[in-house]
Amino acid sequence: HQHWMTGVYRSALEQPNPQTWKQMESLVREGRVVELRRRLCSRMTFGTAGLRAEMGAGFACINDLTVIQSTQGMYKYLAKYVPDLKTRGLVVGFDTRNFCGISVESFFHLFAFQPYAVMKYGAAAGVMITASHNRKEDNGYKVYWHNGAQISSPHDKEILRCIEESSEPWPESWNEDLVESSLLRRDPLEDVSRWYMEELNTICFHRELNAMSPLKFVHSSFHGVGHNYVQRAFQQFGFPPPIPVPEQKDPDPDFSTVRCPNPEEGESVLELSLRLAEREEARIVVATDPDADRLAVAEQNDNCGWKVFTGNELAALLGWWMLFNWKEAHPDPADTERVYMLATTVSSKILKAFARIEGFHFEETLPGFKWIGNRIHELKKTGKEVIFSFEESIGFLCGNMVLDKDGVSTAAVVAEMAAYLHTKNLSLKQQLINIYEIYGYHISRTCYVICNDPPTIHKIFSRLRNFGGPGVYPESCGDYCITHIRDVTTGYDSSQPDKKCVLPLSRNSQMVTFTFQNGIVATLRTSGTEPKIKCYTEFCAAPGERDISSLEEDLRKVTAALVEEFLEPDKNNLLRRSV
Repeated sequence: HQHWMTGVYRSALEQPNPQTWKQMESLVREGRVVELRRRLCSRMTFGTAGLRAEMGAGFACINDLTVIQSTQGMYKYLAKYVPDLKTRGLVVGFDTRNFCGISVESFFHLFAFQPYAVMKYGAAAGVMITASHNRKEDNGYKVYWHNGAQISSPHDKEILRCIEESSEPWPESWNEDLVESSLLRRDPLEDVSRWYMEELNTICFHRELNAMSPLKFVHSSFHGVGHNYVQRAFQQFGFPPPIPVPEQKDPDPDFSTVRCPNPEEGESVLELSLRLAEREEARIVVATDPDADRLAVAEQNDNCGWKVFTGNELAALLGWWMLFNWKEAHPDPADTERVYMLATTVSSKILKAFARIEGFHFEETLPGFKWIGNRIHELKKTGKEVIFSFEESIGFLCGNMVLDKDGVSTAAVVAEMAAYLHTKNLSLKQQLINIYEIYGYHISRTCYVICNDPPTIHKIFSRLRNFGGPGVYPESCGDYCITHIRDVTTGYDSSQPDKKCVLPLSRNSQMVTFTFQNGIVATLRTSGTEPKIKCYTEFCAAPGERDISSLEEDLRKVTAALVEEFLEPDKNNLLRRSV
């Protein structure tokens, strides 16, 4: 059995990378058949953020071979469906990660394509080598279509099929010198960066006020690529550059000062930023993740420590801010008819409350910004304007100049919003309370469990779907009655007359939403980027309802019951985490 597996891998991996081969030899020598099967008998699939996995040997991992196979498969697909591929080219980007001690730039050299910016150069597609906020051992392969949004169905499935049909490396695929000698290669970074900074003007509304603001800001790039771009974005908005966290401003693939490079983890990973802000008397901290698409924000409260905003709270502030400035520029109420805001279905319903009172349109999408990006593209084609979009995992897009979440532009927008509120003697936290007073308190909680065993995940969700017998979902959780259930994985929705989901099916992931009689909405879903089962709960109060303590207590009890009764962490050996 071991001999067969080694032969399978050797036949596909006659390659100049001794490190991955040493990994396989070690696994064979130690007789780790289960691990060999995991690595060799399955292939990565497109999740909410493209292909993402640990770096190492095997078809289920990110390595030289699987990057080559993915690129060959993508080229095969593009050559079939994009007639002018050779003149349009491809955009290739990468961040700061390593692979087995080798800079990720070595991956870049495996792409003999023209790295033009997808939207600005009208490229056929784009590839980004990144694992975003994942641990340092991971990497990924994110694919963008020519509309500038991440690929979704059917492109993802068709590209995977082409990858499987192109598993044997082409003769020149290992030639790293090919990209250096190609006459088609260009580096558009300087031009694209300049154009991007100029387009920030479309979401900057108070430049003169910004230039006079006494507020000071601290920025951490979490050892990623965001430092220079956030500095430039602040200057484009009229601010001086934010104060950088010196230990974290330069790229470092080991993320040496944080236990994990995810600013969503809150105060524990923002320690260096917060202490620097205290020394510098800076009131606000902004932190971007390694590829600068996520943004965390913290505000210093007078003598009360720091308030680290959740993604949902920050979305309430940003949604209010973008609508406020839209209305200032468009006083005719009729103009609001073409305004949209978008959010993923596991995110707060606060934008829905805005829309209900203010008269614009709100839509939900499946989790993952690829769904938001593609929906923005469709709406723009019909003359609609999407002024704000978000996902609760601190992913935001102000305006629509790009079709993905963007931590760089959002950092500058947050600074401008804070500067404006400061002139009204308001903090971000105070304005958040004002928003809840007008539109209703939206109290949410997010937690997750870690599960590295896919069969266990399948067993957990299968149990939910057969809780009271075959095909019978739970009718209660703890002391709380469940009134509706939506299962996007199977397409079931008990609230619809035909019992079918309005949202598209998502068969490659698990996601079940429960609506409780007391108004709480809760969702259990598997992460598309990490070995997690996430639990999202929210209580949406009516405007004027102010008994927040009782709302929070109910939410805490429902959240705890969901985790303990439906996920059974002790029985299933799951690690609990809260956000």
